Amino acid sequence: MARKYFGTDGIRGLVGEHPITPDFALHLGWAVGRYFAENNSGETNTIIIGKDTRISGYMFESALQAGLVAAGVDVKLLGPMPTPAIAYLTRTFHAQAGIVISASHNPYHDNGIKFFSADGVKLDDAAEVAIESYLDKSLTCVDSEHLGKVNRIDDAAGRYIEYCKSTVPLSFSLKGLRIVLDCAHGATYHIAVNVFRELGAEIIAIGTEPDGLNINEAVGSTSPAALQAKVIEVRADMGIAFDGDGDRVMFVDKMGNLIDGDEMLYIIASQFSGSDKTGVVGTLMTNMGVELAIKGLGLGFARADVGDRYVKALMHKQGWSLGGESSGHIICGDVTTTGDGIVAALQLLQALKVSGKDLESALAGVKKFPMKMINVRVKDKKAIAVHDDVVKACAVAEKALGDKGRVLLRPSGTEPVVRVMVEAETEAQVIEHVEALAAVVEKAGSE
Repeated sequence: MARKYFGTDGIRGLVGEHPITPDFALHLGWAVGRYFAENNSGETNTIIIGKDTRISGYMFESALQAGLVAAGVDVKLLGPMPTPAIAYLTRTFHAQAGIVISASHNPYHDNGIKFFSADGVKLDDAAEVAIESYLDKSLTCVDSEHLGKVNRIDDAAGRYIEYCKSTVPLSFSLKGLRIVLDCAHGATYHIAVNVFRELGAEIIAIGTEPDGLNINEAVGSTSPAALQAKVIEVRADMGIAFDGDGDRVMFVDKMGNLIDGDEMLYIIASQFSGSDKTGVVGTLMTNMGVELAIKGLGLGFARADVGDRYVKALMHKQGWSLGGESSGHIICGDVTTTGDGIVAALQLLQALKVSGKDLESALAGVKKFPMKMINVRVKDKKAIAVHDDVVKACAVAEKALGDKGRVLLRPSGTEPVVRVMVEAETEAQVIEHVEALAAVVEKAGSE
């Protein structure tokens, strides 16, 4: 189903450029309100709104709530809250939907709007297409006596803090651990420190002073250098970095080494050994060395397309409870419905507690494969995958690598580019095959 505005994670773009404008947000709020009002089997129409810390969030919050109210929908405002908190609170307030105003790990001048269903999961394609159909209609206002009401939830942060702590056993304690937390000047700034401190850890915090303009700026999971330096400076046991909206997380060990989402999946999965949890979902970009290590635990492994909604869909299909991306977007399906940086971090720390290992020794069973990606500009992205010369070149590389390497061609979603990726046991193999394959793609793409 073709969508005009929705991408893989809501609607996103540069603030002030269509569709990330106040007038579009007003119309979108109304469209969402009408869609849910007309598909409501309950007694009340309520939608909650949360946002990250970027300055434009106030503007879009006001526009969205005005549109929703005009459609006859009640609104609950959460203020700055992590994206997964909005998914959780949508469920606990029995709201019809949750709206998140955030551009995740992007800089402040971007923003976006994404949605959760009443079950706390991302809306499916059919719902997004239906909402877009309302955007083609003129905005109308219900009669005054049917206008929605707006109220602010003052204890939203406290509710979510307690929920995060409830995802680990009551006996779980972080006492004795010195942890550096990097909140990216984003939505976890007033949440994460309290969660980990209340569980007993000594916390050194960075990235906890948002000013509306500094979200993700040289801090957070996409810019881990500040965290790595701080861990070494204060001789911490580890560091944990979230992104701007709190749905991604990365770890840093005491030596300053970065531990990405692939390695986090392995550590969390290591506590599944001998249980009925039969597998882990990664993505096309998950390192093959991690795949082999997970299989070495006696667990299955399956790859989804890149994007948390695809990971979640494959988890559901396989009946598995754990999945995630290299970026640190980890879904712990036993305790939450969506990617949650704080919850994923706690699940990893719980795995370490159970095993009695630190981060370094917990990864002793993982040998990550070298990987290289080359972006090749082409005239027709779709034609490359079926071009005879490219198909033959891929087959040659795959035969040479056998079951100890991978070849992947991925068309960019936004550029006339094909990403050529090769993984192998040695750097020399990677370079040999990725450069040869990229040359074939480049030649084919110029025809």
